[in-house]
Amino acid sequence: MTATWPTTAVEAIAVQEKLRGLVEVKDVGPTPRHVAGLDVAYDGDRLAAAVVVLDRETLAEVDRSVVRGETTFPYVPGLFAFREVPALLTALEHLTTTPDLLVCDGQGLAHPRRFGLACHLGVLTGIPSIGAAKTAFIGQHEDLGPERGATTDLMDGDEVVGAVLRTQDGVKPLYVSVGHRVSLTTAIHHVLHLTPRYRLPETTRAADHACREGLRDD
Repeated sequence: MTATWPTTAVEAIAVQEKLRGLVEVKDVGPTPRHVAGLDVAYDGDRLAAAVVVLDRETLAEVDRSVVRGETTFPYVPGLFAFREVPALLTALEHLTTTPDLLVCDGQGLAHPRRFGLACHLGVLTGIPSIGAAKTAFIGQHEDLGPERGATTDLMDGDEVVGAVLRTQDGVKPLYVSVGHRVSLTTAIHHVLHLTPRYRLPETTRAADHACREGLRDD
């Protein structure tokens, strides 16, 4: 699918409204073998976008791609994907190993228009995707237990838009939501599998390090 890159907020919202109907909220395909973390680092208008692919079982790095460029869309809450998706798509194209799952440091359905970064990348690539964000963008939730694996629904009104998940005992939770071609239950399972030692998924940690390193090397 060819992306249409808008230049205004009005155009960007129209793209989200058009594409969100393509999101699939059920599991598609077998258990992924290769999982990718995606992240973008900024220095003013300069950016470095990284995709790091790990073996899901061993969490060993299999492949990586880092691209550098400049932002082409302003920062607007709810339209963050339009700053990051172009560079991330380029980084994905430069991989030699196609990932089976994209783990985004951002939102999926837990978005005002139900079309966050994870949904956008999933729909455009056709690759199953999930959002695992450090903070909530929308929604409310009940109190969460202190133990690893504790979870509760993230609600927007009477709609479940994601899950609040504690990945390590006593640490701040992550906000997990469906991106594309993954159920919420499976998304939670993947995030727990990818967080054996730390709060953040190993995919996110690897991509964060790679994009920051790429920005310094530019």
